[in-house]
Amino acid sequence: MNNIISKLVWLFILAPAIYLAIIWNRLPDTVAMHYDLQGNPDRFGSKNELIGLTAILIGVNILVYFLLTNIYRVDPKKYAADNKDRLRRIAFAVVIFMSALLSLIIHSSTQGNIKLDAGIIFSGTGLLFAVIGNYLPNLKPNYFAGLRLPWTLENADNWRKTHALAGKLWFAGGLFLAAICLFLPTTISIIIFFVVMTVITIIPCVYSYKLYKSQKENQ
Repeated sequence: MNNIISKLVWLFILAPAIYLAIIWNRLPDTVAMHYDLQGNPDRFGSKNELIGLTAILIGVNILVYFLLTNIYRVDPKKYAADNKDRLRRIAFAVVIFMSALLSLIIHSSTQGNIKLDAGIIFSGTGLLFAVIGNYLPNLKPNYFAGLRLPWTLENADNWRKTHALAGKLWFAGGLFLAAICLFLPTTISIIIFFVVMTVITIIPCVYSYKLYKSQKENQ
């Protein structure tokens, strides 16, 4: 599986650049370069600027991939190396998400559809969180990935239980967002997205702190 990921990841990273080259002659001279939360453009530029945007986002994509796949090398935690394969798969999911987002921006410019479909972006983000949530329960204690709270880093049992809960919440919450954001008006999608993201982030943190307090009282 990891060998397949290593070979395919570069295809996904470069896919937006390949797509841009293929449809270059179909692009209008002026394209939207930035969008607000509702998908409305708030800055325009020449299609040549789209080359720079594509290069920057591809560069960020490469940087994120290399960071996630190599941070275990500098992590002082004893079992940090055990996260290598899990972080590689999470990095692969992030690469696909960022490449898909960039391709969507390019596609919107090609079709002359000025407004970017925010529902698709929120849905895709939810799907990404569902994928990450699937790996959280098996993530070993480390200083770079996961819920790096003082209580989880201090106690392996706290880390395990907190990430088991967070994994379930992120997976369920992510799938919920992936399904519902496709069918709701943009404003409602934004509200639901941030509410769900807040809930699935805060609950594991509160749970971790309460677990810490309980463990401390029982010592």
